[in-house]
Amino acid sequence: MDFQKIKLHIRQIYPNLRPSEQKVADYILEYTDSARNLLVEEVAEKTGVSQPTVIRFVKAAGFEGFKDFKYALMQEEAKKGAKEASQNPDKIDLYGFQILRTDPLEDIPGKIINTSIEMLEETRKHISVKAYQKAVNAILQAENIVIYSVENSVCTADDLLTKLTYLGFNCRTYPDYYLQHVSAVNLTPKDLAIGISYSGCSRHTVEMMALAKKAGAATLALTNFEDSLIARYADIVLCASNRQFLYGDTIFSRISQLALVDMLYAGVLNQDYERLSKKLNQTNSIVKRRAYEENEKVL
Repeated sequence: MDFQKIKLHIRQIYPNLRPSEQKVADYILEYTDSARNLLVEEVAEKTGVSQPTVIRFVKAAGFEGFKDFKYALMQEEAKKGAKEASQNPDKIDLYGFQILRTDPLEDIPGKIINTSIEMLEETRKHISVKAYQKAVNAILQAENIVIYSVENSVCTADDLLTKLTYLGFNCRTYPDYYLQHVSAVNLTPKDLAIGISYSGCSRHTVEMMALAKKAGAATLALTNFEDSLIARYADIVLCASNRQFLYGDTIFSRISQLALVDMLYAGVLNQDYERLSKKLNQTNSIVKRRAYEENEKVL
């Protein structure tokens, strides 16, 4: 159901809504800001109704809850943005970062660095201390850790796998879909499943998290959209910056994801420093033996 269809549907059910629910409908139909800024508390305040009334409205509109309604609007905004970008041959929109045909080449590095810094600053603001503490503890307590991801998030998963393996954790990823599926259904309450998805709606990653949760494993999601689908199946959600929409070719999703990985790595090391620092020193000595010494001849 696209945004116009959502509005059309609201107009169709409008006569059957209660007067209080019609106030919410009027607000949504006239809403012009970004859907990601839509908050149930604000809708209730602006319309002069209670929050349960807002929830009744979205359910009357055919959605399970406010998060589902908001997410549907965000998806349609993303599609609209992608369409608008494709119609302008002089502009490329990379998740909200614009590259213009007229941009001097020497300006590109600065634009990339500045945007990356903004993403990291927003990531810092979005991190929940409680969620971060829970995530660190979940890793420390897990008997086995399996990381699920697709596409651009795979490099983040590999980075997390490497860092946790360096610290001696029993951690795995599976490049094969069927093995991922088999691993997810065989997890136990002693295990931890980590799903990494910038959008939070990557079908494969969401499905693996759902299977892991059904199997009784603890679940941790690293995403940039706290109201996304993957959050439904996560006991813990670490949400980074969500300043960019879900269209175009991503070049910045890895920035905030890798920052989350480094936070987890440092946090885990901090909380079990004596034991894990010894593990890390052992690992570093192994890696060092595989590096060339100064002035050593190659081959």
